[in-house]
Parts: sequence; structure tokens; C-alpha cells
Amino acid sequence: MKAPLLLATALLLAACQSAESVKTTFQTSQGWRPTIDTRADAVMVYGVEGKVPLEERLDSWRERGYQTHFMTGIAWGNYKDYFTGEWDGRWHLDEGQVNQKGDTLWHGKMVPYIVPTENYLKYFKEKHIKRVIDAGVDHIFLEEPEFWSAAGYSDAFKREWEAFYGTPWRPGEESAEAAYLTAKLKYHLYYRALDQAFTYAKEYGRSLGRDIRCYVPTHSLINYTQWQIVSPEASLASLPCVDGYIAQVWTGTSRVLNYYKGVQKERVFETAFLEYGCMASMTAPTGRRLWFLTDPIEDRPRDWEDFRRNYQATFTAQLLYPQVDAYEIMPWPERIYEKLYPLSPGSSEMSRIPQDYASMMQVMTNALQNMPKAPQKPSEAAVLMANSLMFQRDSSLRGFFGLALPLLKEGCPVGMVHMENLGCKKALEGTRVLLMTYANMKPLDPQAHAFLADWVRRGGRLIYCGKDDDPYQQVQEWWNTAPKAYAAPSDHLFELMNVPAGAPSGQYAYGKGSLTILRENPEDFCPESVAELSALLPRTGTLQQERGPYHIAAVMDENPHAVPLKLEGCLIDLYDPALPVYHATEVAPGSQGLYYNVKKAPKAPAILAAASREYEVKRSSRRFSYLCKGPRDTYNITRILLPARPASASVNGEPCPFEWDQDSRTVFLRFPNSPDGAKVELAW
Repeated sequence: MKAPLLLATALLLAACQSAESVKTTFQTSQGWRPTIDTRADAVMVYGVEGKVPLEERLDSWRERGYQTHFMTGIAWGNYKDYFTGEWDGRWHLDEGQVNQKGDTLWHGKMVPYIVPTENYLKYFKEKHIKRVIDAGVDHIFLEEPEFWSAAGYSDAFKREWEAFYGTPWRPGEESAEAAYLTAKLKYHLYYRALDQAFTYAKEYGRSLGRDIRCYVPTHSLINYTQWQIVSPEASLASLPCVDGYIAQVWTGTSRVLNYYKGVQKERVFETAFLEYGCMASMTAPTGRRLWFLTDPIEDRPRDWEDFRRNYQATFTAQLLYPQVDAYEIMPWPERIYEKLYPLSPGSSEMSRIPQDYASMMQVMTNALQNMPKAPQKPSEAAVLMANSLMFQRDSSLRGFFGLALPLLKEGCPVGMVHMENLGCKKALEGTRVLLMTYANMKPLDPQAHAFLADWVRRGGRLIYCGKDDDPYQQVQEWWNTAPKAYAAPSDHLFELMNVPAGAPSGQYAYGKGSLTILRENPEDFCPESVAELSALLPRTGTLQQERGPYHIAAVMDENPHAVPLKLEGCLIDLYDPALPVYHATEVAPGSQGLYYNVKKAPKAPAILAAASREYEVKRSSRRFSYLCKGPRDTYNITRILLPARPASASVNGEPCPFEWDQDSRTVFLRFPNSPDGAKVELAW
């Protein structure tokens, strides 16, 4: 197809389709090729610059039936022409993020993390945003607005400080106050960057008669705090130019060590569950679009056994949020399908993705295509969060995990509430007990306290845990700036509920609700010590969720209820590449399960699980056929519900061996995938 005609067709399709219709997507910097044809609804083609022009890469995916979106980094990317002066005749390497030693923080060769100056934003809009829209893209994803906590020493940042605060620059390591003010400026700079970039995109699109949609793929507030990065996060809810988010959660973010009962170790499932919950709670009150990301591998080299185990943990965690049914199924399929990693821990044998893992992964991602929403029961117990968690440089997050993990380990699906969203009507909907501390975060404005006090007055139960003795209590902020003169921000909150400043531990009535003060460190928190919270604990150590025919389960360890979860029914194990059918099975403590309940399947014949995506499905009284597509060099495993045992099975006209399970009335097939399609025919 000629390029002008293809672009015209793309624009016509864009007018009829939107990201709201996209359940599954993925990102790649490559054009289409058969080994990375994931069969998602859409592809986010990454970066304007590349060996192959953006327009050609977009066309290659459009020709294969994909909706084409665009993604690039806002804080880093292939912007060499800006830094070397090719764009405006001036070098701009002084606009990289620089640490105390004077070293630029690099994302790659000639790819520094960026101080987003006004000049950089002008370049970004003119050279990247405009070109993308001209190429027919109406959905733009600007990922990872990130400013490292260790940075803040470049000349560009110093100029931004003086413009923002009107005072001489101060190094972040000087004091707690300087660190806090440094982080607050970094937060502002990427808030401004996204506001300007997206506002430009929408205005330019309108000038062409098109509606441009703008999204922010971002790590969770939990991870950014752990990795010592500052980002606008929940404050973006105040920007009308932001249409939604991708929750960038995967093994690499979720395996960061955390503390529980004084023990520091990896808790991948638990951290992932809290990370997804953090993003879901940040987005839900705004009504904006949200995709959940998982990654079958991770950025740091590991082995295939490690990748598989932790992918299963994060994949399960995302499914336990039934209100979300849109997913980025993977980033960078080229590294998943084509790169070499060790087979097992300590192994010197390097290989591409093992066939059984590839098949299992594709069954999982295809399940996302069919994953329905389900009613979300509000979290009766929730933990309050604020963007200022990123300001205090407390990478251990002991305060947050000290409040959240004791509930989660008991099987309580603890929720999260973002302080920046308290003005939204639904922010505290369904929450009976809210836990908070100012040990590792601070309120950015007094209005949040008014919302909290009103919620308590109407019947809420607020638990405040903390000694208020950290040095950040005294930073230059609204609570200690004339005319206010509070020793700690909590004193302002307490005053609104008629509780004296510095009040000791105890319970204080206010309106129909109550404030409980615990003068202890959050990491020492014990939920059983608070009667109204203890009553909410299920004490099963288990999380379960049904979503149509899918049954999701996770069993906690490190608790007294750590016993296997017994499940009965007619269940296909989607985490086993043999897709076995069980009538009784168990999920062990510290592990997770994903099952397809055959009793809830549609009427036969029907595909229940497959490592491919089906098209052209045809049913008759004695025959069932379809075309299935999947990446080259992988195997399709499929379990199909039939009215009777098949008399024959064929793939592309050739006989295909099959296994029949009489009890479930399902047939199992295994054959090579093809991006061009394999024709499957069954007769009985």
C-alpha cells in the first residue's frame, strides 16, 4: 500500500477507534517482524529516531492490523540533536541531571536524564510531538517523568531553583529542608513538562480537526520512593490534558527488598499487589483510563527460572484488581523472544526463551484479552499516601510497609488513598478505617486536612501512627509559615478535630467518627491493637478473586495461617504449559494460582485457553474451525471445550495429535505458531 493512502486509512481508523477500545497493548522500538507479533490490540511504537524511520515502523504494524500509538520518554530519549546543538546551534549537555560529584546521570550513550527546561520543551514539542501527530498517531504515551534524588547540581537546575523560589540555590545534601525543597522543585518541573507537552499535542491536534489522547506510563509511588526518584504521580490528576496512565509494575520494581516484622527480603507478590493498588487508587477517583503492565523478564539479567517465578507473582497480583481490565502485556518483545539468558541459577548455558515458558506466557497474555471486569469490593481498610513520600529520601519505606504489610499478610486486601485525590468525591468511598503517618511523608497543602476531618466527622475511623520526631517536620512549609506556626503538620489536622497539639496516644471522638493516635513508629504497628481495625482482618492469609470463568488465588506466607488453599471444581491450570485439568488442587503458602473454571465456560465448542489469538471462528453441529495467530518460533498450546470427543483434528490441513479429557470434555492441542495464521479444524 502506498504511504499516503496508508496514512489516510490510518486517520480514518483513528476517527472510529480510541484507546478506550484497547484491552491489550505493548511497546517496541522495532517495526513488525514475525518473532515479535504478540497479537495485542495495539502497539506503542517507541521513539521518533531510529535506524528505520518512525513512519515506516508505524506502517509495518498497521499493515498487520494493529492500532498504532506512540511512546517515548519525557525524561530521557534519543535526543542527541538537542544536546549536541544540531537543533538550535547551542550545546545543551548542561541540562542533564548532575549529582553532587559533578557526574551526569546517563540512561544510555549520549542519553542523559534531563532537567526539563523551557528550551528543551520547545524542542520536544516541535521535533517529536508534532512529527508523531503528522504521522497519523492520535494516542501519545510519554513515559517515566523522572528526576533522580541524587541529582540537582547542574547549572540548569540551579537556574530553575532561582526562578521557582526566588532565592540562591541550595544543595540538597545541606539539610533535610534543602532536600525537601529540592525534591519539591523536581516534582514541579516534570508536572510542568507534561502539562506543556500534552497541552501542545491537544492544541495541535485540534488545529487538524483531531482529538489527541495523552497518557503517562509511570512507576508506582512506592517504587519511585524506593528507587529514590521524584515524579509528579497523583498531582497529574489536576491536569485536564492527562487522559490516563500505564502502571509500570514488574519483577524489577517489585523485588526491591522491604521490611516485615524486622526482616528485610524480597516479597515480590506482596509488593506488586501494593504497587498495582497504589496506581489503581491514584486513578480510580479521576475516572481516567488505566492499563496494568507486567513483564515476563526484567531489565537486570537473571535466569529463565527466576523470570518465570516472579512473572507469575506479578501477573497474579494485577488480576486481583477486577476493576481494571486493560493491560500492557509486555514491553520490548524483541528482548523477551530474541535475547539470550541463563537457563537456571548459576547455569552457563544461555538460551532464548524456553518453549514451555513462551507457551505459558502466551496463554496468560491471551487470557488478558478475554479477562472481564468484576465488581470491586471497596477496601474497608486503607493506607494514606502522598507524593511527598518521594521527598524524604527514605528508600526503606518502613513507615508505609509497617502499616500495609500486617494487613495484607492476614489476607486483608488493604487499599490505598492518595492525599492529592482527597478532593475527589470517591476518594474515600467504602473506606471504614484509614491509617496514616507523617513519619515519611508530609501534606503539601492544608486542604487535605479539611477533607480528612470532614470524613471523620461523618463517621470515618482515622488511625494516626507516629512520633512526629523526624527532621522533616521542621522544613519550611505551610504549617510553620506565618500566620501558621505548628510544630508538626499533624497538629493542624488534630486541631480541626478539636484534639490538642501533640496529643498523646488514645482515641478521640469527633462527630460520628473517631481519631486514634498511636505514638509509636509505624514499623512497630500491630493491627490487632486497634479494635475497629482488628475486626476487619479475615485472618485467612489468602486473597481470591473470580472474574467470569477465571479464578485467581494467592496464599501469603510469614503468618500463622500459612496453610495450603484447597480448590475444587473442574479447573484448567493456566500456569502449567500442559494446561492440565484438576478436580482438586492446592495453592501453597508463598505461591499463586490462575485457573479457568470449565463449569463457567461458554457453550461448546469454545476455546478456553490458548497460546495464540483466534480469528474467523466458525461453528456447526459437527465441526469447529478457526484461524489462530502467534509469534514465530513459539508453540501454540490450546484447550478447547467440545460437545464430544473429536474424530479428527487438523492444522493447516495436516492431522494434529490431540489429547482428550473426558471429564472436562476438553481437547488439548500443541503445534507451531505462525504470525500468518494456522487453520485449526475439529470434527466429531
